[in-house]
Amino acid sequence: MNNINDLREEIKNYFKDNGGIFDETLLSQAVNVSGKITEILEKGNIDLLRNARKLIFFIINQNDKDLIAFAEEEGIAWAGHSLTLSLKLEWIQAIRRTLWQIIGKIDEDKNLTDGKKDFYEMEEFINEQIDQFLNSFFLSYSKYKDQMLHKQREMVEHLSVPIIPVSETVSVLPLIGTIDSFRIVIIEEKVLNEIANTRFQNLVIDLSGVAMMDKDVIDYFQKILTGVAMMGCKAILTGLRPDLVRKMVHGGILFEKDTQTRGTLKETLKDYL
Repeated sequence: MNNINDLREEIKNYFKDNGGIFDETLLSQAVNVSGKITEILEKGNIDLLRNARKLIFFIINQNDKDLIAFAEEEGIAWAGHSLTLSLKLEWIQAIRRTLWQIIGKIDEDKNLTDGKKDFYEMEEFINEQIDQFLNSFFLSYSKYKDQMLHKQREMVEHLSVPIIPVSETVSVLPLIGTIDSFRIVIIEEKVLNEIANTRFQNLVIDLSGVAMMDKDVIDYFQKILTGVAMMGCKAILTGLRPDLVRKMVHGGILFEKDTQTRGTLKETLKDYL
């Protein structure tokens, strides 16, 4: 691809002499982004104009490894600072159009392509590189967003598992809402760590506010109770609702021998305090 090699040198020369023109042309091609250049720089320390040149040089230098690494880095930066995908897409398409304007001018002046075959070869190469950047960027953006959402949910779930010490030997865990497969893992982690850290001997788990627990979650919950007993703590279940009891009975759930079931949280605390 000799035309690509020639193009590489001509574009380098173009930027030496016409950097300002490139910036102006690019900004005119991306109306929505151009008004946010300063905001994006201040918000995320992302220099869009400098990064546009970096992208172009990765493309014309056929540097796939650095191109993908740059795309992944950009994806994390945009996701981390909550910058929209629509702005990124507009910006990359503006870079694509501006780059082709530069190539058209260089080809007109220097006659880089000799017929349609050379032009199509160049078009295929450059557009594939830009599409590869976009694909890697979107994957990185989505992955980082998913990780952020997972961490946020994990934080919320930890806050929704309040283990309340009511005496030196007794703590209460009131559970409210639906307990799914994600939340039950958080409960396990929180309960076992809290027992290890504070060494209380009795954990009252109030289930009166639990809306739903599937059978696999109930099975997991039984294993948590076994873990509580293994750590030298007694679990006392209160507020068991009829529908939950039916699921447990028909599911063959047998609680650890050290686990007690009581009526209400209020009555239980009277006995233990």
